[in-house]
Amino acid sequence: MKTSGKSTGKLTGKSTGLSNKWRQIKKYRNLYWMLLPTLIYFFIFHYIPFAGISIAFKDFQPFIGIADSPWVGFKHFNMIYHSEDFYQLLVNTLLISGYRLIFGFPVPIIFALLLNEVRKQSVKKTVQTITYFPHFLSWIVYGGLILSFISPAGIINEILKGFGIPAIDFVTGPDYFRSILVITGILKDFGWGAIIYLAALSSIDPQLYEAATVDGSGRWKKMIHVTLPALLPTVFLMLIIQIGYILDAGFEQIFVMSNPTVYGVSDIFDTYVYRIGIEQANFSEATAIGLFKGVVGFILIVSANRIIKRSGEPTLW
Repeated sequence: MKTSGKSTGKLTGKSTGLSNKWRQIKKYRNLYWMLLPTLIYFFIFHYIPFAGISIAFKDFQPFIGIADSPWVGFKHFNMIYHSEDFYQLLVNTLLISGYRLIFGFPVPIIFALLLNEVRKQSVKKTVQTITYFPHFLSWIVYGGLILSFISPAGIINEILKGFGIPAIDFVTGPDYFRSILVITGILKDFGWGAIIYLAALSSIDPQLYEAATVDGSGRWKKMIHVTLPALLPTVFLMLIIQIGYILDAGFEQIFVMSNPTVYGVSDIFDTYVYRIGIEQANFSEATAIGLFKGVVGFILIVSANRIIKRSGEPTLW
């Protein structure tokens, strides 16, 4: 009888919890309706394609379908690993992504901290609008503008000529290409990336700043001792996510801005997948590379999450 009472209590507790959840969903149903298109997008373009992962282990032929294509095990993975292009692809991808992480990750944080110190709302909103706008331009438009600026007859070289400096071939010069990628990528997205940090800053208790003022702290000390500690949890969470994308070096940007003269420094896994998957219809090898990237990204996220968790900072789980 005691056992029956306990089990009845557990069932009652579960039903009460479910009813509370449904009440919360009903209460905020408009927000869930807003979330629905995003869920549908991820389901169609990110979860349904999982059904095709098996072709990485098959010699996939479109005319006979996935089910009837012969299994070949790790053949495509071995081909990729032993390919003469693999090392160059890996180095280019890691260098471009690494530069973006090292130089690009801190920029939205610094920008958010500086913008948070602006007291005049009209100036703040104007700066936000100007810095957010490039994010909404496609890389075809934005990259085309950049190429027109840095081309041999572009405005940058015209300015250099005005100072008596010889024109620099930015577009076809391998020595400049990675730097141009990183700088233009930062300029395009740092304003948008600062949104999450500005949201975190807006949630800081104003009483903390008031207490710091009473203690005689200036703006700099408030930033160091109040703002930064409150922002660190968000910084660590974003860092974990960014580490997981280390093998995604930005296909659209490189596809738009690269040319055959800079393939040696610009060819990454994604551009290679485009060539062999779309242009050569080698879907099995392209899927194998995608699966390799996904597994490596997952391992990196788990590892980064565990390392940061050991330091006592907030993590994804």
